[in-house]
Amino acid sequence: MKIAISAATGHFGQLAIQELLKTVAAGDIVAVVRNREKGQRLLPAGITVRQADYTDEVAMTTALAGIDRLLFISSVPGGPISRQQQHANVVKAAQAAGVSYVAYTSFAKADTAQSPLSKDHVATEALLKASGLQVSFLRNAWYLENELSYLQAGAQGQDSVYAAGDGRIGFALEREYAEAAAKVMTMPVPKPVYEFAGTPVTYAELAATLQTVTSQAVTFKAVSDDTYRQAMREAGVAPELVEVLLSMQIMMRAGELDVASSDLADVLGRPVTPLATAIREILSR
Repeated sequence: MKIAISAATGHFGQLAIQELLKTVAAGDIVAVVRNREKGQRLLPAGITVRQADYTDEVAMTTALAGIDRLLFISSVPGGPISRQQQHANVVKAAQAAGVSYVAYTSFAKADTAQSPLSKDHVATEALLKASGLQVSFLRNAWYLENELSYLQAGAQGQDSVYAAGDGRIGFALEREYAEAAAKVMTMPVPKPVYEFAGTPVTYAELAATLQTVTSQAVTFKAVSDDTYRQAMREAGVAPELVEVLLSMQIMMRAGELDVASSDLADVLGRPVTPLATAIREILSR
């Protein structure tokens, strides 16, 4: 069985490949990358590296020739070609190449999510459902690494503000999401939907755990949207990024990342790394 990983030189892709190599022969793994030279430099010896970009449906179809299963890692938004179009190209390429199964790294609660960040994932899930392919949606909640600036500031005794209110977020380490994705790729009968997340906590609980870990007085202050926006501007954040960050805070406040599911632990075969341990890991990197 040939397994392909798209966007394979990204951090998530590299982690997934490292996990796959524990149970799958290198010769059965195909890394699909934008830059072949980079792929050959960064990725483990023995796997096959094929060049294709999400913006090029023809090249992607060629790269997926002979592939049985595809780990389709979502692209980064904001490029000259929309993420929805990029993802549509991959879905069409998988159909044309005869791929039998696709696992797509989606977004928490994508069947009900309303936030701007979830929009492309909702559209991609719809495309995959209509494609006739066997699919699994790996709905990842939130990487704890996304909060690195908060964690570092708190560890240094600096105050931070947030607008997520009492919204709960299912934080987990990126490596655990990637490990789970790799494990799904080798399951005989994967589930159609996985809601992957750690135990949901609020920002206040995150701050309290960080304070315990660092023995620093940590203050994460809940503020209004306008106050948060102004604080980001004063911190020198680019205006267009301020609105993106605020939309994430609003999404958290609305509960889109409050995922009550044991899927991540079930697939990993062990408990998700406790929050305090995960924070220590991130701060020690």
